[in-house]
Amino acid sequence: MATSVSTTQRPTAQDFLELVERGKRGRLKLYVGFAAGVGKTWRMLEEAHALARRGVDVVGALIETHGRAETAALIGDLEVVPRRKIEYRGVAVEELDLEAVLARAPAVAIVDEIPHTNVPGSRNRKRYQDVLDLLGAGVNVIGALNIQHLESLNDLIARNTGVTVRETVPDSFVEQADQIVNLDLAVEDLVERLRTGKIYPPDKIPWALEHFFRDANLATLRELSLREVAESLDRSAAQRVPLGAPAQRASGRVMVCLSSNPPHALALLRRGSRMAGRLNTDWYVVYVETPREAPARIDAEAQRHLLANVDKARELGAEVVRLKSSDPAAALIDFARAHRVSDVIVGRTNLPWWRRLGRGTVLERLVREGEGLDLHVVSFFEEEPRA
Repeated sequence: MATSVSTTQRPTAQDFLELVERGKRGRLKLYVGFAAGVGKTWRMLEEAHALARRGVDVVGALIETHGRAETAALIGDLEVVPRRKIEYRGVAVEELDLEAVLARAPAVAIVDEIPHTNVPGSRNRKRYQDVLDLLGAGVNVIGALNIQHLESLNDLIARNTGVTVRETVPDSFVEQADQIVNLDLAVEDLVERLRTGKIYPPDKIPWALEHFFRDANLATLRELSLREVAESLDRSAAQRVPLGAPAQRASGRVMVCLSSNPPHALALLRRGSRMAGRLNTDWYVVYVETPREAPARIDAEAQRHLLANVDKARELGAEVVRLKSSDPAAALIDFARAHRVSDVIVGRTNLPWWRRLGRGTVLERLVREGEGLDLHVVSFFEEEPRA
């Protein structure tokens, strides 16, 4: 799906309306920022009112004001679907009422805080999955998220800011967006907004300034946000080939090599997702089951981690392949050559030297025998370990 990205000029309601009129599946527009307070909810509400003035049936499916009076006032006469109340551990929790929005069937739904994790008992585990259901039902969605919630950036952000983001969305979700609007703001202006109480209540401001809202953190996140949107624009331009122009050679695919129970599987998967996104290509996660790793022979914990890693890989947009072989290196090389793989991602082994005697580790053999393959070895320095 092609992605239209705007960073220099402000898209109008008419821009999005033109996208709405194409096709039966709902269209997705995302407002992306680098931190809370850059104005995502405000801009969504402004666009909602602009669409309503044009006669478009638009509702607020989930609007999060974070207690900001100015944002709450901007809702005005916009129709808002009441939230669903779910009791969890004795506490009433409010969530997006997906069933009510689907029954209402508006032309456009506004959905805030897309990376949010739904309370147990909801139809979907994550709010972005609610958005996918709305799109599948033909409802167009305008949503918002911050760049640090992008799954493939999780390890990079943890290393550079010291902040571990728990709620993420897969890159494959963002890649489905028809429009991505980057909301940029000078770091100094954002910090001033925080100090004057326009982002968090007064009691939370000192903590925010000492932790997430440090100048260095914000500068890093702002740079990442600008870069990600620019790369999305590059990928979109590469996909649009003018009629009659010579076809360009497709880039090779990416393959992530996964063992049965690697301690840093998430880092490998995120690296694969990110590389595939930059190359605008498909990617595989390949696990080679050796005779000693047959399901009946590995312990229950390793089997559980393997299944969880497979689910995460599919969530991130990979095609998961399970091979059986007594020679993992040969199986991986054969698969790569048969499926036009150009880039192979592996983790650095920590095996002691006495366990590497003989034919060598899978990594060593990929180096020796993987002629024509670009090998990317992930060191996991300060990467997030397995939970």
